[in-house]
Parts: sequence; C-alpha cells; structure tokens
Amino acid sequence: MQSRQFFVGTALGALGLMALAAATSTTTAMAATAAATAAADGRTLAKIADTGTLTLGYRESSVPFSYLDGNQKPVGLSIDLCQAVAEHVKAELKRPDLKIAYVAVNASNRIPLIQNGTVDLECGSTTNTAERQKQIAFSVATFVSQARWLTLASSGIAKADELKGKPVVVTQGSLNRSVAERINREKSLDLAFIQTKDQAESLLMLRTGRAAAWFEDDILQAGLVANAPDPKAFAVLPDSRGDSTFYGLMLARDDAGFKRLVDGVLARVMASGEFDRLYERWFVQPIPPAGMSLYLPMSAALKERVTHPSDALTP
Repeated sequence: MQSRQFFVGTALGALGLMALAAATSTTTAMAATAAATAAADGRTLAKIADTGTLTLGYRESSVPFSYLDGNQKPVGLSIDLCQAVAEHVKAELKRPDLKIAYVAVNASNRIPLIQNGTVDLECGSTTNTAERQKQIAFSVATFVSQARWLTLASSGIAKADELKGKPVVVTQGSLNRSVAERINREKSLDLAFIQTKDQAESLLMLRTGRAAAWFEDDILQAGLVANAPDPKAFAVLPDSRGDSTFYGLMLARDDAGFKRLVDGVLARVMASGEFDRLYERWFVQPIPPAGMSLYLPMSAALKERVTHPSDALTP
C-alpha cells in the first residue's frame, strides 16, 4: 500500500514539475518575443542614438520636393518636413548635438538604402504602393499626384495616340514605367522605351529630341520645366493623365515606433498650418535656383489628406 502511495505521489510530483517547466518555458518565450518586438519597434531610434547621427536621403532633381539649389544644398518640401522630424528626434533622444547627415539617393537605390540602414528617412518624391509596402514603410501622405505625357510644343503631337511607334522616356525605378507600358498595350502604340537615371536626364532626353515624350508625375515635370531655360518649349498631352498616387516619406518596415514618431510630427505640422505655409513656399512662390514659380495651388485631394492625415492608398 505504501509503495502504491509513493508511486502516485512521485508521479504527481513529476507532473507538477513538468507543468512548472512548461509554464516557465512559455513565460521565457513570451518575454523573448516581447523583447524582440520592442527592439524592432525602436531599432531606428536606437541606431540613431548609438551612432549620434540621423541620416536623411535626398533626391538631386525632384523639384520642388528634394533637389539641389544653386549652392548644391538639398532643399524642397520633403527636406523641410524631414528637418521637422529631425528636430523632434533630437528632443526625443535629448541630443541637441545630434548630427544630421545627407545622402543622395535615386529611383534605383532609395529602397535598398533604407533596407540596409544606410538611410534612416528618405526625403524625396516616392509613391506609396502596396508592393513597396512589402519592402519598406511610408509616412502619412505628403502629396497627391498624377502621371502624364510631356512633349515638345514644336513636335505637333496633340494626343497620346500620335506617339505611335516613337521613342519615349521614363525614369529608371519609377512606377510610371509599368503605367506607360500598360497604356502602350491598351492603345497598341508600339512605343520604344528609353530609361534614364533621374528626372533631370529624362527632361534632357526630351529637350534634345532623343525622345518624343516623357511619362512622369505631373508635379515632377512641372518643377523641372519651370526651371528649364525654355519652359514654353514643352506641352502636356491632355488625354494622358493616370490615376492619383500618394507620396510619403520612406522609412524602415516593421519599426512601428519610428513610424509613429514621423507620422506624429507630420500630423502636427499639418494641424498647425505650417504645412500650408511650406506648400505655398515651394509650389506657389518663386523657388531656387532660377526664382521661377510652379503656380500650383493645393489640390482638393491633398487638402483632404492635410485635414485627415493618412497613409491609405485610396482617396
């Protein structure tokens, strides 16, 4: 009888120890998962604090969002917004001496440089898409745009159908390449596509007659045309507009903490009226380097996003 009781007691004790071990293991795993999530959630800020540097990516010719002025200094709406984020990061980390570094990016390398941590925040003119969200994250929208065909006024081309069989230029890495290819298929235009490294080179291809048209976001074309020596030499095809797209500042994916910080800064800039003032500065008033104005009032679609900040892909 005693041996039977001893056996039962021993078995129950073993079961208790197994349950305790399982509970301990589960708790440890949960703690590890929580720690990993917390680390990922704040990894960008942790990196910035560790290096003492916030690295901003800029474009060299994305007028008026991010481009080089006459002194080869990055300027534009996106640069101003990123600088507002930088000031908040300094305050958040209690590091008024935090260094702000600038790295030039282009349409081909901007996403990889965010992914590998070379750039903490891209201050350019990047369109937010579902496909890109699989690789990186976007802030709330900072602009709403549409793509269109730009031609030379002297070409005599009056509509997209008249581009049939002609060479056209698109910027390498731009989403507009796939849109232009879709238009090409739907209209059976038999276009010959030329790719360039940036928007400035695309405009050059058009100006020098090596391409009959350039398909790009309307605002990016407007910025470069306004600063060209011969703005009146260009014409927009009236039947060429694409769907609305939303620009945002680009940052690392799966870092919810840094995204909350960036979105919070932008929301405050929008709510305070500062965004309206910045928009006026870059889209309505004369801008460097030539002192030309885009004369582009804020659209109703962008006003809606300023009133209700969002990173949604639909209006």
